[in-house]
Amino acid sequence: MFSNILVGYDGSKNAALAVEKAAEIAGLCESELTVLTIFRHHSLLEASLSMVRVNDPGSLDDAMRSYATETAEFGKAIARDNGMSGARAFVRAGHPARSMIDFAEQHDVDLIVIGSRGVGSVENYLLGSVSHKVSGLARCPVLVV
Repeated sequence: MFSNILVGYDGSKNAALAVEKAAEIAGLCESELTVLTIFRHHSLLEASLSMVRVNDPGSLDDAMRSYATETAEFGKAIARDNGMSGARAFVRAGHPARSMIDFAEQHDVDLIVIGSRGVGSVENYLLGSVSHKVSGLARCPVLVV
């Protein structure tokens, strides 16, 4: 039924449940499973603030990318622990919902699995959650766990 499943993972409890459910479905359908972690790109103003950190001259984007990579690898480990030894992990920068939709379209994903609540900011409560936006914009089925 599904051949290419994408699961969003941000390190939250619900995202871990989404990875477990995606691994279960992928196992039943003999599908490929991809774990995607997205981090927010910071503005030039925020990046310039990092220049005042004498002991840590790296940019905020570098720090966020590093943390997102660790998070994605942990999500892949959850998938592997649930029977998906061939799971892959990717990291992207951008707006979480739009980046997930773009990734899904570029990689011919036919199911997106996402947690109902993640580790997002207050902005998500005011504008609508990432899962709500993804389910409204995706061209493929979306399972919210």
